[in-house]
Amino acid sequence: MRKQFYVNGEWKSAANYADLYSPYSKEVIAQIPQATREDVEQAIDAAYKTRKQMAKLTAYERAAILEQITQLLIANREKAAKIISLESAKPIKFALGEIDRTIETYKFAAEEAKRLTGEMIPMDAAKNGANRFGYTIEQPLGVIGAITPFNFPQNLVAHKVGPAIAAGNTVVLKPASQTPLSALFLAELIDQTALPKGAFNVVTGSGKTVGDALVESDKVKMITFTGSPVVGIGIREKAGLKKVALELGSNSGLIIDKDVDLAEIIPKCVTGAFSNQGQVCISLQRAYVMDEIFDEFIEKFSSATKKLVIGSPLEETTDISAMINPAEQDRALSWVQEAVQNGAEIVTGGTIQNGVFMPTILTNVAPDLKVSCQEVFAPIVIVNRISSVDEGIAAINNSNYGLQAGIFTNNIHTAFKASKQLEVGGVMINDIPTYRVDQMPYGGVKESGIGKEGLKYAIHEMTETKLVVWNQKEE
Repeated sequence: MRKQFYVNGEWKSAANYADLYSPYSKEVIAQIPQATREDVEQAIDAAYKTRKQMAKLTAYERAAILEQITQLLIANREKAAKIISLESAKPIKFALGEIDRTIETYKFAAEEAKRLTGEMIPMDAAKNGANRFGYTIEQPLGVIGAITPFNFPQNLVAHKVGPAIAAGNTVVLKPASQTPLSALFLAELIDQTALPKGAFNVVTGSGKTVGDALVESDKVKMITFTGSPVVGIGIREKAGLKKVALELGSNSGLIIDKDVDLAEIIPKCVTGAFSNQGQVCISLQRAYVMDEIFDEFIEKFSSATKKLVIGSPLEETTDISAMINPAEQDRALSWVQEAVQNGAEIVTGGTIQNGVFMPTILTNVAPDLKVSCQEVFAPIVIVNRISSVDEGIAAINNSNYGLQAGIFTNNIHTAFKASKQLEVGGVMINDIPTYRVDQMPYGGVKESGIGKEGLKYAIHEMTETKLVVWNQKEE
């Protein structure tokens, strides 16, 4: 099926197309238009020309449009989820969960559109502030360039499109090359709303062609990107004085203190490590378990992992399916082999069977091995012994990343210490680092990026704060 991209409220064909393959069945599921730089510039021009019309919409009108998107997603929940499963091999139960979160994300955006306010500035608190009245207003930036990844092809798009619309901006979206169908389906839904034509555009094609055109255009005022640190750092270097929000990845760590209830936490750890084949920015990648319970944890964790159902992403019972492409599976396998060659032990998994990378637990892993210090983005988790919580904190902090971390403990003092000392953007107490709800501030430190997602916080990044000061005549 030959697809078109969406610019200025119209469906456009391209000179060249690329086959899109199902990661699981390896069948061609669509032909995707490969936009040229001129195509991208047309989309940017459409967004640029619509920016003033978009900025004039009232908060009520912007919220109503976002509510329309919410209702259309509710009506098309199963269709949207099936598209995700087909193009990304995300098991259907997790794809349905993603659509439910996407619905919430647009709902939160609609609510936040009505709360976009400035603040009063007490001018007379300063010696020279008498008879002055000051306040701020939040104004839209204009054109937002959004570049999104494959692992949440609707919800991570919603985290960019929702706040952009709520703030009164226009958008040019470049979805991941493996998951363009979800973005094009979103365009079909948005086309049915009252959003001005040209305010939302989807351009498919190579990251270099489309991404570079967005980053280099003077008409684009902000780039919001989720993806690899290498690409994100490159975007920041090219962006000049544009605003940039970068969510770049992680090797999220978890500390498990003694005296915790393993029966309660094991299912969470399995979900955290292996949901969506471990292809989650805050996937549980490193677990540090106290000596006293290490052996019991490993036994129960591996036992639960072995019960995961492997198979087609379209089957409702499937827990684990194929990774996004064979090259990624081969990379993950090579990282496991490197770890084993350097003294790590495979507790379970470590192989590819019927085109699926089996959920893998490694132990005794040195901190400088790729499966520990780089973002593995695969169903691989390392579990190492620690003799103190301080050792676990140090191990988690020994990383170039810092997105989220977790700790299970029954000691309030230990929990407070971890919350202060862990060098990450978010600390989850008595939960896995993979926990996220969509209105919370979400973003990391170090090479995990800059800026925050979460609707209220993203909206603030997508507006310019303007100060207005009135000099009143003395009565």
